[in-house]
Amino acid sequence: MNDNPDYREAAISQLPALKLLLALGYDYLPPEEAVRLRGGKLRRPVLTGVLEQQLRALNRFTYRGQSREFNDAAIAEAVRRLTDEPYDGLIPTSERLYDLLTLGTSINQTVDGDTRGHSLQYIDWQHPERNVYHVSDEFEVERARSNQTRRPDVVCFVNGIPLAVIECKRPDKTAAGGESSVFEAVSQHLRNQHNDEIPHLFVYSQLLLAVSVNDALFATTNTPRQFWSLWREEEAERVEPLVHQAVNKPLTQAQRTALTGMRPTPRQKDYLAPRYTGVDGDGERLPTAQDRLIHALLRPERLLELAYRFIVYDGAVKKIARHQQYFAVRQTI
Repeated sequence: MNDNPDYREAAISQLPALKLLLALGYDYLPPEEAVRLRGGKLRRPVLTGVLEQQLRALNRFTYRGQSREFNDAAIAEAVRRLTDEPYDGLIPTSERLYDLLTLGTSINQTVDGDTRGHSLQYIDWQHPERNVYHVSDEFEVERARSNQTRRPDVVCFVNGIPLAVIECKRPDKTAAGGESSVFEAVSQHLRNQHNDEIPHLFVYSQLLLAVSVNDALFATTNTPRQFWSLWREEEAERVEPLVHQAVNKPLTQAQRTALTGMRPTPRQKDYLAPRYTGVDGDGERLPTAQDRLIHALLRPERLLELAYRFIVYDGAVKKIARHQQYFAVRQTI
């Protein structure tokens, strides 16, 4: 976000998205903290400081009937395999990393002179509560072959791995040709995936959202513009009260301070702060299309389910299920 009047975009779309994600169980990371957790390396999109801790928390191996921890070298090797994957195109690299994330890897450990490979997982797909979820905004990533950066509006992390990216736009602006501004958000996503941009973020992403309050679309990595989709919940009447409750959940004082305190100018702080006091400050509001999409796709358990079970690679194309396919499959299980 910059110092021009477009900070209204943050107040209207971006910060409501953050507020809802906090209500859904994500912890907020200010931009400077997200940089620190990457070791100050803007080209690295993985929060290695979080990942290392979670690899230790999620993984143990058994040797002669005893449960043991992976040593420091094993954890470092697991991090290296995820973060140092050579880039040879968006989809080929994305597919290899997807396999690593969903299948895990085997890491050698030597105990009493006996070296064996043991399974290690990056995400506990079956038990969402064992993972940690963070969200950050204005997530600065250095472009390929450049020292310039891009800043996706909102990025959601699971165990420090950026699985979802959101671009937010004001609803009162229009894209080229008079289209809804949500298509400007789609265009931004597509631009950022070019080889000379920040594809090294999108090789990890599974869900991409383009939102502008009253319009909201989703896709996955490298999805062409014409295939970005709406999402409709099958039991909308049952789900709507849950969305309403989440969007009106008050922020804690610590959350409110974090969201507004890192904004760079007093004018922005004064403008934004009253809008993030929760229902005690703004009164109740009705859910928007943006809220419904975020609630539908980025609740931790739904995000993991979609990423693990409903993404496929079909040759050079990565696909994610639409809502009709998702609910049809679930009915057969």
